[in-house]
Amino acid sequence: MTPPNLHFIDYADAHAEAFYAINAEWIGERFVLEPHDIHVLRNPRAAILDSGGVIRLACLGDRVVGTCALIKMAPACFELTKMGVSAAVRGQKVGEALLRHMIDAARALPIERLYLLTNHQQAAAIHLYEKLGWVHDAAVMRDFGGTYARADVAMSYPL
Repeated sequence: MTPPNLHFIDYADAHAEAFYAINAEWIGERFVLEPHDIHVLRNPRAAILDSGGVIRLACLGDRVVGTCALIKMAPACFELTKMGVSAAVRGQKVGEALLRHMIDAARALPIERLYLLTNHQQAAAIHLYEKLGWVHDAAVMRDFGGTYARADVAMSYPL
């Protein structure tokens, strides 16, 4: 069950450390931070927001427990990325609520193509994506799969 006091806020520069820490935590559990990760995590305003992207944070009270971003990759094409939930609250459906929130946020933007890249080792995440309507997409892998060395699964969301 989702915690009753879970809410979502827009990213502000004051959240930079939480954005970095939550993402570095989950990436570091199975992978290494790649140069692209480090650039985006250390420069979220320049890498995401300044180009028309969105960052939302999941909070319990005033504590940030989850992050997710939509990075504008081309006109009307966005990548859902940097979705992470603090290990301390995993299993409480925070990730599912955050993903639903981000799908709604994407629908409010002029998006024609929404995709994500992940790795087969992220089985729980892939299951969640499939549950919420994401589909495996070879064209996304072909077009964007080189962004991360660890990316071996690509999915798109039918808007």
